[in-house]
Amino acid sequence: MLEARLTQGSYLKKCVEAMKDFVTECNFDCTAEGISAQAMDTSHVSLVFLLLRAGGFDPYRCDRTMTLGLQISTLSKILKCGSNDDIVTIKAEDNADTVQFIFETPNQEKVSDYEIKLMDIDAEHLGIPDQEYEAIIQMPSAELQRICRDLTQIGDSVNIACTKDGVRFSCTGGLGVGNITLRQNTAVDKEEDQVCIELNEPVTQTYALRFLNFFTKATPLSSTVTLSICKEVPLVLEYKMENLGHIRFYLAPKIEDEDSTQQNSAE
Repeated sequence: MLEARLTQGSYLKKCVEAMKDFVTECNFDCTAEGISAQAMDTSHVSLVFLLLRAGGFDPYRCDRTMTLGLQISTLSKILKCGSNDDIVTIKAEDNADTVQFIFETPNQEKVSDYEIKLMDIDAEHLGIPDQEYEAIIQMPSAELQRICRDLTQIGDSVNIACTKDGVRFSCTGGLGVGNITLRQNTAVDKEEDQVCIELNEPVTQTYALRFLNFFTKATPLSSTVTLSICKEVPLVLEYKMENLGHIRFYLAPKIEDEDSTQQNSAE
């Protein structure tokens, strides 16, 4: 059976909130090492990978490998039944057709439990190859969310250009042009306020703002976000959750050609 108790249940809720706008259903793979999930959007432009390590739960028990197929919108609704400070326990029997979510208040005075029917989801599990990136940017997650939200007022694509001078986010639309430049800044007191750029070579790529705005809903998970950029391969946004794990979003770059702008596939 599976029994996974998460004292900071809000982590799970925030992960699902960040997934629900572009992923409809998802397989959660449970092993002795923890719980992981991988899913693509219907257009195969973006992919999300979630890892929740066993060590981040207290306790964690998974007697045999099992897959929990869940509709993300349903899971989101159930998780909203718990408060942000609730302890969340996930329970499932071997070969069960339901999974149970139990919410406990920190003082144990209220306990709620819900069962969700499992789905048989036929989803291809994609191998994500190791990749050397031309630029890796660590920056405040709230800053990235603000930049994506602001540039959406101008257009629907953002051009990210990373050089030794800094990283520039540019957007062109019917209203005009927007440019936001962040310079490397590792001298600030708080690590979460730093902008740190690891540059192998200058790189410029264009991405759909619609998906970036979906991804940045994960901002409450971590004060910092890491962007990994390489020419002609998907952008990676990673939010780390202390000792629990991480959530990563992959987004294929847009290809500019003479006639139109089209989206690559993340596959």
